[in-house]
Amino acid sequence: MRHVVAPEEAGLRLDVTVARHAAAPRSRVAEAIRQGGVRVNDELARASRLLVEGDVLEYALADPEPLVAKPERIDLTIVYEDEDLLVVDKPAGMVTHPAHGTRSGTLVNALLGYLGTLPGDALRPGLVHRLDRDTSGLLVVAKTPEALSALGIAMKARKISREYLGLVHGIPEFDRGTLDGPIGREPHNRLKYIVTREGRRAITHYEVVERFARHTEMRFRLETGRTHQIRVHCAAMHHPIYNDPVYGRSVPGSPLPGQALHAWRLAFTHPRTRVELGFESAPPPAYASVRAVLAAHER
Repeated sequence: MRHVVAPEEAGLRLDVTVARHAAAPRSRVAEAIRQGGVRVNDELARASRLLVEGDVLEYALADPEPLVAKPERIDLTIVYEDEDLLVVDKPAGMVTHPAHGTRSGTLVNALLGYLGTLPGDALRPGLVHRLDRDTSGLLVVAKTPEALSALGIAMKARKISREYLGLVHGIPEFDRGTLDGPIGREPHNRLKYIVTREGRRAITHYEVVERFARHTEMRFRLETGRTHQIRVHCAAMHHPIYNDPVYGRSVPGSPLPGQALHAWRLAFTHPRTRVELGFESAPPPAYASVRAVLAAHER
C-alpha cells in the first residue's frame, strides 16, 4: 500500500499513521517495521519517526492469524434468560467480540464459556447488536437461530428500543432534540468516524437530564445504529462525551476506562412469545462517581 502524508498528519509517528490507514493494531505494524515491510521515501525507518507533509509511505503488513472465538470462563452479569435469548449487562472495558486487536476476554468468549454454542457468525455468534469497548450496559443475545433471525429483523425495522445515559462536556442549548447526520469513516483515520454527506443516515434523539456548571448528563435514544453513533453526533454538536479519547479528550484521573456512556434501557418484543420485554440497568460505580463529583463541584 502507498500513502502520501497529508498536512494534518505532519508530526505523527510512523507506526501511528500506518496503523490508522491499515486499520491494524500497532503491534502488527511494529512487527512489519521490524521486518522491513514499511518504508518512508523508499528508506527503512523507525516506528517513532515523526512524519512531515509529503512523505511517501509504502507498507505491506503480513496477514494476521485467523481469528477464532473460543469459550472462556469469564463472569457474566445476566439480567434475563429464557430458552430463546438472554440479556446481559456488559462492563465498560470489555470488547463485544474478538477482533485482531483483541482475540480473547471478550463478551462473546464469555457467552461461549457459559452456553457452549450460539447461532450465527463464528466471531459474533448470537449477537443482535454491539457496544463499544468502553460503553457499558445492556445487550440482547439470541440463543437459537430463530431468535437471532427474528431479533435481527426487528433491529433493522427499528423495533428494538435502546436508550443510553451519558455525560458530555459543555451545556447544550436545547433541552431536547434530534441529531440527524450521516456517519462515515474519517478519511485519514479508519478507526474514527465523522458526520459526512458520504456516510449512512444516522439519527439520535436526545434530552437533557441535568445541567451542571460545565457538563451535562443526557439521555439518548438511537433510531439507527451506526458505529460510534452517539459519540460522533455529540462531537459534531461540540459537546463530546466526557472522557472520550477518540472524539473528545481523556480526563486525567478519571475512574472511567473511556467514554462516560451507559446503555441503561433496552426494550423489544420477545421473538417467540410476542410478550413486550423491557430492562433497565443502573450506571456502573465509576460513572456514578464521576457524576457525583460533577454534581457536587459544579453547582
